[in-house]
Amino acid sequence: MAKAPRGFREGKFQYHEEVELQVDNLTNLGQGVGRIEGWVVMVNFALPSERVRARIFRNHANFSDADLLEVLDASPERIEPRCELFGTCGGCQYQNLNYAAQLKYKTQQVQELVDRQLEGNHQVLPAVGSPQPYGYRSKLTPHFHKPRAGRDFRIGFLEAGRRRRLVDVERCPIATEAINEALPKVRQGVIENFKNYKNGATVLLRDVEEGVITDYQAIVTEVVEDVVFRFKASEFFQNNPFILPRLAEHVLTESQADGIRYFLDTYCGSGLFALYAGRYFEKAIGIEISERSVEYANSNAQLNGLENCHFQVGDSASLFEHVDFPKEETVVIVDPPRKGCSLEFLDQLFAYGPARVVYVSCNPGTQMRDLSRFLSTGYTIKKLQPFDLFPQTRHIENVATLERSRNEM
Repeated sequence: MAKAPRGFREGKFQYHEEVELQVDNLTNLGQGVGRIEGWVVMVNFALPSERVRARIFRNHANFSDADLLEVLDASPERIEPRCELFGTCGGCQYQNLNYAAQLKYKTQQVQELVDRQLEGNHQVLPAVGSPQPYGYRSKLTPHFHKPRAGRDFRIGFLEAGRRRRLVDVERCPIATEAINEALPKVRQGVIENFKNYKNGATVLLRDVEEGVITDYQAIVTEVVEDVVFRFKASEFFQNNPFILPRLAEHVLTESQADGIRYFLDTYCGSGLFALYAGRYFEKAIGIEISERSVEYANSNAQLNGLENCHFQVGDSASLFEHVDFPKEETVVIVDPPRKGCSLEFLDQLFAYGPARVVYVSCNPGTQMRDLSRFLSTGYTIKKLQPFDLFPQTRHIENVATLERSRNEM
């Protein structure tokens, strides 16, 4: 048995003890879950229905983590990964799982969060898949550390399960073909000029209308259906352009209801939803705390000839102060970062009390926490629809449609 590292927690198993177990489920972190004598063991890259041999590397208070050593009885859903770095690079978790099964388990994982965190019976619809399960990612940001004597110069992504160690990535199959064609030249430029970079630097490759852009400060263009968006290359914009029109169309469809005339987009960024969907409403406003994002959003409204769309800077303490839309005729779009909505934001939203809310989330866990607060303040959930913006990874986007009952308004 290998010597345990300092800090190893004594528990059910010894360090590097080898075990056999049946895998029953898949966590939202992409780990297979099984039990040995009632004790939970999570095995990296193991799949449901498989019997595996694994090696324990960490004990927790009520479960253990293990590395996969051998698949003794493989799942019929297991496939050969496309990337030779799968299992070493931490970017993907599901390349060993066929795409139909990925969608199935991602839907199931959202449903489990709903059942665990929300009161009542709420059905999650099957996840909408990406038209391209590979070659879809339009933004790549490889990292690197300055080389040290005797060490390889690696440009890539964090190794699975490591906090600092990088995997050298010469090609990424989930990135667009244009990015992969540009990557060798970008890598060579970093190697030749590494002295110009700070330690822990990141390089940018963004596949947009202008081509593959590497300048963080460049103004770039994305087109979603017939709507044009211009923004700084370093700023956030959804990175799967192949499924993005379906997501935007869903937000539009769920925003429309009898009596809804006004569209209010919070956390609006450069105006994706307000510009795509707001044109179908009497008036649309986007609220964003970043002044630079508001400038781009207003410029994009002018670029697309959308005179009914306006964007304004909102102070976090008074986001709705200058909104004069009647609440009973207004839909609010909520698209927060992974940490979800702050209590301060939700308190202001509930005080305003719009008739309809469409909540877009890249983290269903924090979304369910927030939805429980919506339910407690008179809203009902009308629809829960996941979208797979990041195939081959554990990430899933989820869109919740909520309505406030008339007697609560």
